[in-house]
Amino acid sequence: MPRPFAQDHRRRRGAPAPPPAALLGLALALTACGATDSASEPAETGSDGAFPVTVDDALGEVTIEAEPERIVSLSPTATEMLFAIGAGEQVEAADEYSNFPEDAPTTDLSGFTPNVEAIVEYDPDLVLLARSSEDTAPQLEDVGVPVLVMDDAATLDDAYAQMRLLGEATGHAEAADAEAERVEAEFDAVVESVREDVGEVDLTFYQELDDSLYSATSGTFVGQIYQAFGLENIADAADGADSGYPQLSPEYVVDENPDLIFLSYGDEETVSSVGERPAFDTVTAVEEDAVYLLDADIASRWGPRVVDFAELVGDAVRETAGG
Repeated sequence: MPRPFAQDHRRRRGAPAPPPAALLGLALALTACGATDSASEPAETGSDGAFPVTVDDALGEVTIEAEPERIVSLSPTATEMLFAIGAGEQVEAADEYSNFPEDAPTTDLSGFTPNVEAIVEYDPDLVLLARSSEDTAPQLEDVGVPVLVMDDAATLDDAYAQMRLLGEATGHAEAADAEAERVEAEFDAVVESVREDVGEVDLTFYQELDDSLYSATSGTFVGQIYQAFGLENIADAADGADSGYPQLSPEYVVDENPDLIFLSYGDEETVSSVGERPAFDTVTAVEEDAVYLLDADIASRWGPRVVDFAELVGDAVRETAGG
């Protein structure tokens, strides 16, 4: 669907429109805290590059005038990436679900329903938003706060590109490039190691996202992790697969008879309870004790811990394939 408003607004970023009355006080507060007309200042040198820099986020071009020193991250994946590329000390605040790494400055800020006044209290010089919260970007920009809107990654290449984008935006381009290369190399090494151990596999799987049996197809980021190991996703042929996240019926799962089941929620009791569902005791994954519990955070984020996700899937493939 066309996004004319978002694109037009992005073209105006270098000269924000006058703030609406409701936000005028916030703009004045920022000025009182020392905000300046960055266009009149000389370019500043980042840790491995010069500012200003212009990058492309989910909505268009964004120019960042100076190396950010007070970042507010409202995306758990972005928070993990920032710390991985050496920008952790610049993160002033992170949203309520940014629980990794341990020294992330987790707050009660919401990434789903961002509150502009609460964000501005941290006096940020850069805010990171998930695509689902893009409507907040114009409000922050109207009070002089640069914003990057981050898309959900659809592929591994998207994840690596986001690391590099954040590196450019925060003055850590070289470190981000090195981190992206490390993650890519380690992910590929995990996949190659499994293939060497068990060869080509002919296994089907089902990932259950919650207790209402929503799943993810191969067209999603998480689905592509499994695809890298040669696994066949039973969700790909389900009704609603075009959405990327179809809701499966118990009957469908039983009929498809997956060789592996991955649960990205719950605990060990949840794993045990799968076999207690009607007819699930006939499913190969249950019969062969091939129901695996995933870390919910690792399985839903496309940051540096994608290597950990690959290792979890790889270990399950080895066990199931008898390697």
